[in-house]
Amino acid sequence: MAAEASASSSPTDAPPDHPEKSHDSSAPGHAGQGFWTLALGAVGVVFGDIGTSPLYAMREALSHARGGGGGEMAVLGIISLVLWTLTLFVTIKYVIFFMRADNNGEGGTLALMALAQRALGRRSAVIFFLGVIGASLFYGDGVITPAISVLSAVEGLKDAPGLGSYFAPYVVPISAGILIALFLVQAKGTHKMAQFFGPITLVWFLIIGALGVLHLSDDFSIFRAVNPWYGVSFLIENGFLGFIILGSVFLAVTGAEALYADMGHFGRGPIRASWLFLVFPCLALNYLGQGALVLSHPESRSNPFWDMVPQPAYWPVLILATAATVIASQAVITGAFSATQQAVQLGLIPRTDIKRTSETQAGQIYVPAVNQALMIGVLVLLFVFETSHRLASAYGIAVTGAMFVDTLIAYVVIRRIWKWNLFKTGLLLIPLALIDMVFIASNLLKIPDGAWLPLAMGGVLVLMMWTWSRGSQILADKTRREAVPLDDLIGMLAARPPHRAPGTAIFLTSDPDMAPVALMHNLKHNKVLHEKNVILTVKTAATPRVAEEDRVKIVPVNGDFTKLFLSYGFMESPNVPKALGKCRKQGLRFDIMATSFFLGRRSVVPSAQSGMPLWQDKIYIFMLKNSANPTEFFRIPPGRVVEMGAQVTV
Repeated sequence: MAAEASASSSPTDAPPDHPEKSHDSSAPGHAGQGFWTLALGAVGVVFGDIGTSPLYAMREALSHARGGGGGEMAVLGIISLVLWTLTLFVTIKYVIFFMRADNNGEGGTLALMALAQRALGRRSAVIFFLGVIGASLFYGDGVITPAISVLSAVEGLKDAPGLGSYFAPYVVPISAGILIALFLVQAKGTHKMAQFFGPITLVWFLIIGALGVLHLSDDFSIFRAVNPWYGVSFLIENGFLGFIILGSVFLAVTGAEALYADMGHFGRGPIRASWLFLVFPCLALNYLGQGALVLSHPESRSNPFWDMVPQPAYWPVLILATAATVIASQAVITGAFSATQQAVQLGLIPRTDIKRTSETQAGQIYVPAVNQALMIGVLVLLFVFETSHRLASAYGIAVTGAMFVDTLIAYVVIRRIWKWNLFKTGLLLIPLALIDMVFIASNLLKIPDGAWLPLAMGGVLVLMMWTWSRGSQILADKTRREAVPLDDLIGMLAARPPHRAPGTAIFLTSDPDMAPVALMHNLKHNKVLHEKNVILTVKTAATPRVAEEDRVKIVPVNGDFTKLFLSYGFMESPNVPKALGKCRKQGLRFDIMATSFFLGRRSVVPSAQSGMPLWQDKIYIFMLKNSANPTEFFRIPPGRVVEMGAQVTV
């Protein structure tokens, strides 16, 4: 049994668009927070993943180079590729250009998809499908990031002074314990932990920058790597091997999409300032320091980061690295929660239980089902791959795919909203798309070694999102064909007035022009009509949030019926009782204790003759049965709900 859908997921159902706003320190929920406070918060949340890449990126790239990776040209070439990959992908692509493509302050693939749909003025199947792919790949990456980040830090125990041999057998169990604890605390809310993230990660970046400076003197010739020709010539001379190494070089920018995805939490300006004045310089210094160390001591190529750390500082750096990787994992987990909320509101997945963990911060949410799925997936990866070296083979493909999707969707935004001509648009996007495709092709070579895993996970999620979207559309179309137009029903009721019941009845429906199923069943079986009847439709706008003054729209029909529209952004959770409180100010008065909410309850059965294939029908029905109860999702008081059932085929 499944409740009738009562929220419209089409972005074109949005209320009239408001002028685009540029959200920097004034982004949603930022009132009263200073620019540098937000910049510090961005350091903790946004850059955790990319900030822990030095633990393994250089090591993995060097391991593929000829002669063990210690040769001068190999080191210079790899460092040059890392520096310019950071420059092209992060600084130019995201910081300078893509962060301008904000959806009322929000970023990320789904926000970009909604923005592109709104720019087109219609729902494009191509843009929709690209958004689904990008979101699915994001989840695939989200499972690997906590595992590789924490494991790469804890592996530092193997080389710890004095106790390395003792801790070596327990690296995986210790990593598992840290990750389990991290997932268990999610239900408590992360807003209290978040205030410590910025300072800890700030110290982490300063430390890795200082370690790089400490080793620059090992071989100052490493600064030659700033010249991009060393990277280009390295690729040319190594041919196919250089192409393989690109897949490991890309590990240096995993997490770059977080700059864009988390833009709504901190604002464009603070994130840009954090990257340009702290994160990028510290990362560049650390990679240069690792390169200088390997040039001077080729034996360090097997683990250059930990070989940089002086023995007296080893344990403090190890503890700090572990804390930094936990923070990086936290950022991915909360990002998955936010992406889930967006996906539910945009109609990509069924309603799911979303809990708020803070009364003051809108972004603080907890999604139990996603948290549980991520924890299981992370632990399975941890015990299957066992080392960060093996995990690195599975890492990167999902990120490159998601970045390529951003590039494709951005074309619509740049042409329709920025109003760039075709030549100027191509000048920006064609080189970026070509670079994306080169890195995708390089990472595809990792498929036999584990990269198939995030692709398989992404493929399953694409199938589920497509099935849910298609099935919901088929069900809505069939319901509309079989339903009675509301105007016709009003005419029939005028000709043959039914028995009247006191109070107000609110009928939730996704199609306000047709008589809701619950209303028809109430008339058919109970043979009564309430004194006041409200046809309620909850809409999802193409913007992250809807202004309070635009939340409620009341359309009187006649003395018996009123249409009520509640609009929410795709980053908001509907709260029907709270919104109904605003109706009194607009003349729609009723007593909540004398009000009943009627929901259509549909039992869906598969049909091989219509709609989707039978196997896909069964997937849709399974998802429908496991979706969250609409009473809880819309926060309707359970004691005021009446459900009326019907059976339909899909």
